[in-house]
Amino acid sequence: MFTTLNLQSLGGLIAIVAACWLMSENRARFPWRLTLGAIGVQALLVLALFAIPGSQGVLAAVTGAVDGLAIATSEGTKFVFGFLAGGDQPYAVTNPGGLFTFAFNVLPLILVISALSALLWHWKILKWITLGFGFLFQKTMGLGGASALAVAANIFLGMIESPIVIRAYLDKLTRSEIFLMMVVGLATVAGSTMVAYASILSATLPNAAGHVLVASIVSAPAGVLLARIIIPEKPGEGGAVADYGSALKYDSAIDAIVKGTADGLMVVLNISAVLIVFVALVALVNIMIGGFWIFGDQVTVQRLLGWLFMPVAWLMGVDWSEAGRAGWLLGTKLTLTEFVAFIELGKIPSGDMSERTRMLMTYALCGFANIGSVGITVTGLSVLIPERREEVLGMVWKALFAGFLATLMTAAVVGAMPASIFG
Repeated sequence: MFTTLNLQSLGGLIAIVAACWLMSENRARFPWRLTLGAIGVQALLVLALFAIPGSQGVLAAVTGAVDGLAIATSEGTKFVFGFLAGGDQPYAVTNPGGLFTFAFNVLPLILVISALSALLWHWKILKWITLGFGFLFQKTMGLGGASALAVAANIFLGMIESPIVIRAYLDKLTRSEIFLMMVVGLATVAGSTMVAYASILSATLPNAAGHVLVASIVSAPAGVLLARIIIPEKPGEGGAVADYGSALKYDSAIDAIVKGTADGLMVVLNISAVLIVFVALVALVNIMIGGFWIFGDQVTVQRLLGWLFMPVAWLMGVDWSEAGRAGWLLGTKLTLTEFVAFIELGKIPSGDMSERTRMLMTYALCGFANIGSVGITVTGLSVLIPERREEVLGMVWKALFAGFLATLMTAAVVGAMPASIFG
């Protein structure tokens, strides 16, 4: 049964597409067929993963797998860090909740999943799944083979690892195709962080792992659409054909585990460093503006962003009474990364936020589109295609805009659907 909130989300969907069209480098080449196709693919993927009989059992199995990975990772973390990571405590614990430490309870999951992903890629399991999604995107959205493969790889590998998969074709990609790859990279998350987000939300959101997995998959078509609207492909260009061979290879299973762990360590260090710096910078700004008061409260970056993003949250389908808090979470994601936003979302007690808003925010936050990722994108692509660094620099802020809106578009598509399909 449709409600006014569903219609609200539909209106938000139109507004997001219109905002990207206004930024388009060629407004006359609006991709009508791609727009209908991308939204259709999003809706079909959501229905396939939630509404088809038996799909709930699959999602429950995903949740069980995530829980198992979290337990196994906890054992390894306790072995190395002992009581700091929740092992046997040498003193009486009066506040069990205070034992949670982001560095020991969340980040180690990234190491384990990174190693596991590399192993599954070496065994060709993850590779064939990626190729399957690549074929789907190629046929439904008209992408060239190389672009389709990069988009599919982004769902599981992340915004820097996925270009490595098509490294042999990077110099053949057009400006529009490179922009598309950047946008999709910012609109989705890596498999390693996906599990960490699900772990953070598991206590307050039913089927958290399923929602996070679906969010990353469904945001890929949204990223493709918005990228194509802003920088359309020129007639006769693009469509580089790939033989689906990959530059991402490992010599053996042990080599995959070792290199996957090393790659995961770099991700962990990068996340840790970015969080320290950006949280510190926002705190510094808050100190500088702390002398100003509005409506009886101190002005902070978080409050300002909450007000700025209130109408954006409302357009996604969030009730106006919760739009302030939802807007604050969106602002937190943009400035302090989605990790901090997910942690804050997970802290909100079940009774203080409706299940619909919590679900929509899970989709809206599930992407790498934040200010810190701009630097990561430029650095990564500058190493892979140094001759096109200036081109990348000229498009990266547009890519951030499109990547941020892509996750909002995914949330709007989910919000436009009847709540009954989500169980």
